[in-house]
Amino acid sequence: MQDETKKAVSKRLSRIEGQVRGLSRMVDEDRYCIDVVTQISAVRAALRRAEDEILRDHMEHCLEGAIKSGDKADQRRKIAELIDVLARTSR
Repeated sequence: MQDETKKAVSKRLSRIEGQVRGLSRMVDEDRYCIDVVTQISAVRAALRRAEDEILRDHMEHCLEGAIKSGDKADQRRKIAELIDVLARTSR
């Protein structure tokens, strides 16, 4: 992962960690269920944004590197990995 992406994702994950701790407090404090569900949805959206950022970095760095290298086996491997992860994340 490129340094810039790593820093941005790390910062985003720290915020998500805080959101999850907040969710735990909401449950402990017996907050209104719809409010808890709304915050869970916000955490999911934040995780998707982090995932998108990491995938974009992967395509710009790793996949592009495999294409530039001319190594057909590496290209197939990287594309198969990407297809597999996209299939898993869409479930």
